[in-house]
Amino acid sequence: MAANRGKGGSRLPGIRRVVVKLGSGTVTDPGKGLREPTIRALAAQLSSAWADSGVSFVVVTSGAIAAGRKKLGMAERPRTVALKQAAAAVGQTSLMRAYERAFEKRGRHVAQLLLTHEDFEDRERYVNARNTILTLLSRGIVPIVNENDTVATEEIRLEGSGGGANDHLATLVTQMIGADLLILLTDSDGLFTKDPHRHPDARRIPVVRDIDDASIRAAVGRRTSAEGTGGMASKIQAARVLSASGVPVVIASGLSRRSVLDALAGKDAGTLILPRAAGKLSSRKMWIAYARHSQGTVLVDDGARKVLLEGGKSLLPAGVIGAQGRFRPGDMVSIADRRGRVFARGIARWGSEQVDRGKGKRSAEVRTLLGPETPSEVIHRDDLTILPQTGSGDSRKGAAPR
Repeated sequence: MAANRGKGGSRLPGIRRVVVKLGSGTVTDPGKGLREPTIRALAAQLSSAWADSGVSFVVVTSGAIAAGRKKLGMAERPRTVALKQAAAAVGQTSLMRAYERAFEKRGRHVAQLLLTHEDFEDRERYVNARNTILTLLSRGIVPIVNENDTVATEEIRLEGSGGGANDHLATLVTQMIGADLLILLTDSDGLFTKDPHRHPDARRIPVVRDIDDASIRAAVGRRTSAEGTGGMASKIQAARVLSASGVPVVIASGLSRRSVLDALAGKDAGTLILPRAAGKLSSRKMWIAYARHSQGTVLVDDGARKVLLEGGKSLLPAGVIGAQGRFRPGDMVSIADRRGRVFARGIARWGSEQVDRGKGKRSAEVRTLLGPETPSEVIHRDDLTILPQTGSGDSRKGAAPR
């Protein structure tokens, strides 16, 4: 399908597979539990688009903890990890039952997948999860994905700090299955020039062509809903990652009964964030860039940085000037310039001790110093991904993209 949007005629061609993410502020109502009418409206939209246009969907949902609060009689959001996990365990059954009822009423079955970051870190588990989702889609079943909050402590802490764990999860799922579009449904009508809850003159931004424009950074703000924790910043971060991967993102109201259908039809629904890249990265390259945590950093000189940014080259020891942290062969590492600005990630063939001993050396010297079995590349080109270079200085020193 080809969709037009706004006066600029922005297009969304070839949309066949979509990830739709619902935040807690959309799927739950403070003090009342699940918003089942919202879930039913979503089921109606997705089932209609699947039947009419052949577009398949994966749903990434929040709401288990919020749904469990009502059952446990909690007046306030749980503060401790143990209470959050207990609420998630209780609320997960209600959440899935609501989705199952809503979709089966439309003649479509659902499947539940509970994932943690470890499922994306491990390549075998990553591939298995990907194959499971794609098999479900091929049989017309809607995968419902959520963080496994009953066991995942890191994700719960990330959510509790306002980090938007499920926005990050939706990004990883989009990359994992090679989806053509991510739709982030929230309790807002899209991205506004200012916080619309505080500024009556705030205007919705229909289309974003440059995710790193200064006006976009100024518009993000830090507001979160009563139940949700991610805020707009985590949604813009998701869009930034996917933009570099060639995937558009729509931020729209989850309380509307038409947001998904209007977005697919190219109508002015929410905010469309257009990708920078012309084509999508391979699943493996995206896995290297975003799915695993960095265990350390390899520092390179300006010449090596230039060669790597030109693409298609391996990192050789001659261009390495040092290592930060302790890592082993097979670990994921960040690659940074001499000022500590991270610009790439890769799977190390050398450990940090080898890097410290062999840095700056030519291949013949490396074999003499470290032994003939030492790989000639510190990181092979097939195991290396260049990260998006942004005007905002995407230079988190040694940090793994989140």
